[in-house]
Amino acid sequence: MHIFMSRNIKFLKIDNNYYMKMKNTIPSLILLLLSSALSYGIRNSRNPNASPKFSAILIFGDSTVDSGNNNYINTLFKADFYPYGQDFPGHISSGRFSNGKLVPDFIASKLGIKDTVPAFLDPKLAEKELLTGVSFASAGSGYDDVTSLAPNVIPFPKQVEMFKNYTSRLKGVIGEKEAANIIGDALLYVSAGTNDWIFSFYDLPTRRLEFDVHGYQDFLQNRITSFIKELYDLGCRTFIVNGLPPIGCLPIQIQAKLRNPKMSAGCLEDQNSDSQLYNTKLEKLLPQLQANLPGSEILYGDIYNSPLDMINNPKKYDFVDTKKSCCGGTELGLSFICEPKAPKCRNTSQFLFWDAIHPTQVVYEYLAKFLVEKHLSQVMY
Repeated sequence: MHIFMSRNIKFLKIDNNYYMKMKNTIPSLILLLLSSALSYGIRNSRNPNASPKFSAILIFGDSTVDSGNNNYINTLFKADFYPYGQDFPGHISSGRFSNGKLVPDFIASKLGIKDTVPAFLDPKLAEKELLTGVSFASAGSGYDDVTSLAPNVIPFPKQVEMFKNYTSRLKGVIGEKEAANIIGDALLYVSAGTNDWIFSFYDLPTRRLEFDVHGYQDFLQNRITSFIKELYDLGCRTFIVNGLPPIGCLPIQIQAKLRNPKMSAGCLEDQNSDSQLYNTKLEKLLPQLQANLPGSEILYGDIYNSPLDMINNPKKYDFVDTKKSCCGGTELGLSFICEPKAPKCRNTSQFLFWDAIHPTQVVYEYLAKFLVEKHLSQVMY
């Protein structure tokens, strides 16, 4: 239990929750403890697997984890219109590039932190949301700053600046010491890299003029190293860093290689091989990085094998189609995004892809479950 002052009001921290301290009477203390026990019981009855390990969840990355930051910047990369969000609570087009929730939302819920992770740039963001975490991610972003230039989205250095702003706001709400405690006990979820390969190497060969595949892999992972070290110096300690998905299976990539858009094709094995090699390097890099940052826990997040298993064994997951997108209406879902008037499938849970790049909510839920059970379980207890 921690006691701290904020705005001349005394608070107590119990089980990572904050309660206003009443007058110093025994009944008040009993009531306070009962309130804490009840709150904990409600959280864990909603999710029996909830863990008090993490105080908050902080998100960095691209469109797979952007919960709406791009709504508030000058870019065309937005998902603040229907049918995006058609299956989100309240049927709100929040800016998430899916029909519903994203992986961070499901992870936060499974860990007992919160039900959804809001965008940091949301002008209506409540102060209480700062206590349990936000997303700094931006659709279209990548580890390579070049990737963010053309779509005019938020590059990783700017996401770090947003985190610093978040830290200042958090200190203003609960004080410097407790803000440091929250940041030190938070889970940082990092997911990016796909845009770097699609928009800076494969489809728009900006970086291919400078690097071969191996050189670009190393370049990106050097950027990851610098990024994690910077956040470590700012007080962060626990990270999960995703590898790449099977990029060669994305409808947008298959489309780019086909001369006849009506022709069907399987995954692009050369791009999948590049993703696998990248992931192997990252999986070796992160423990080395952890060894050099005392007190850190830096996990690799595998988001390659589960989607590939879904593609290869659709019946296992009750999928009807794992190649074309739910929204788009063409053989391969050729639309880059899900346009409001585009034809849509009737049952989103039967499709792996929502649009030409992004999975459906059911896939994100599968991935979150896998990441919690396979990777985060290593540091939860």
